[in-house]
Amino acid sequence: MVTSFEALVATPFRDGVNAVCWPRDLRGDFDEVVDKLGTAGDITSIDEARLTSLEVSPAGQEAVAALLDDLRRLRAIGQEPTLDCVRRYPRDHDGPVATDVYSFHIDSATAPTDTFLCSYTGASTEGLRHEEAWPRVDAPAIRARLLERFGGDEGEAFTAWLGENSFDLHYEPLPSARPFSFGLFNLWRVAVQYPGCPVPACIHRAPEDAPGQPPRLLLIS
Repeated sequence: MVTSFEALVATPFRDGVNAVCWPRDLRGDFDEVVDKLGTAGDITSIDEARLTSLEVSPAGQEAVAALLDDLRRLRAIGQEPTLDCVRRYPRDHDGPVATDVYSFHIDSATAPTDTFLCSYTGASTEGLRHEEAWPRVDAPAIRARLLERFGGDEGEAFTAWLGENSFDLHYEPLPSARPFSFGLFNLWRVAVQYPGCPVPACIHRAPEDAPGQPPRLLLIS
């Protein structure tokens, strides 16, 4: 936990720490912003021009100002954040390992980078500690099905194929696991898997959507 954006960016990942959180209690009516956006699709990206054009109450204006501040402060450090209104993400039910964002997973990259994210409305992202999870591809039954789909044997080619299809990025929680909530308004920076990363990447997932649940307003970079 840190107390400023500067500390959020500067705190190194080391000694097993793979997530840094800047807890916040933002002012403003973010639900009004979502309502005024009037988005109908499953995922809608919102730009600054659309935000500033909204006719909202003073409380809604406070929320808009907070969203704009977060977008601008991340861009100032070279990030490319997106602000999305999310009703539901695509599901992946085809195969032995689901690779959609509702599955506990880690982010990966080919060069050093981090993931920043913040939930403003709806349910928030969930995290899972590594000692409370195991890679899905290590389950014997799942691995057998993956090998069958691959059409070959264990080896470097199979390992590379798992990576190409993102199967190796997904995790199953242990029966005793206790996932934790990222909470609303908190700005997080989490570790990504890349060559030379000093810590295990942070395991996380999107919360399950439910009928009648309000859309999520999510910033991610």
